[in-house]
Amino acid sequence: MANLPSREDAMALLHQYTKTDSLRRHALGVEQAMRKMAQQYGGNPNEWGLTGLMHDFDYEMYPSLEDHPYRGNEILKENGWPESITHAIMGHATYAGVPRDTDMAKALFAVDELTGFIFAVTYVRPSKSIFEVKPKSVKKKLKQKSFAKSVLREDIFQSIEELGVDMTEHIQFVIDALKEKAEVLGLKGDIEAS
Repeated sequence: MANLPSREDAMALLHQYTKTDSLRRHALGVEQAMRKMAQQYGGNPNEWGLTGLMHDFDYEMYPSLEDHPYRGNEILKENGWPESITHAIMGHATYAGVPRDTDMAKALFAVDELTGFIFAVTYVRPSKSIFEVKPKSVKKKLKQKSFAKSVLREDIFQSIEELGVDMTEHIQFVIDALKEKAEVLGLKGDIEAS
């Protein structure tokens, strides 16, 4: 495996291109979910975590379909990031046409939109705590087209199918991963972990 950039360098690049707290929290959430997915699939948690952290770093500056994730990928390549990471990042955008032919690429696709959706479900809880979020409530909200309209539900369903996992179990897996970093992610709300 190629040398990985340091997390510090990745955070500096993320902060250079991403200024909003919500997108930074999303990046940290996907990073956390990817680290846990690496453990599940025998991957390198640092490599998978960096992939999650950087998958949308260019989105705030280059949000159009013509630019994201292409511009970010160019920047990462110019900075010597390994092809395994840049390939997985390209694969998370279905319109890019890059095959998700590695476990890491499939995992990124499977946690990206779902992480954002779980954040949204958490924020509408009275406590704003992920410790109250259950897969049943996530699945119920997925059926409400008006809720978190920007989340690509078809990507969530397709990614779970591609990964070949049970939907309820996968949702619980991502919730559990996010609980581990709830305070950093702003998902702790008014309830302490029991």
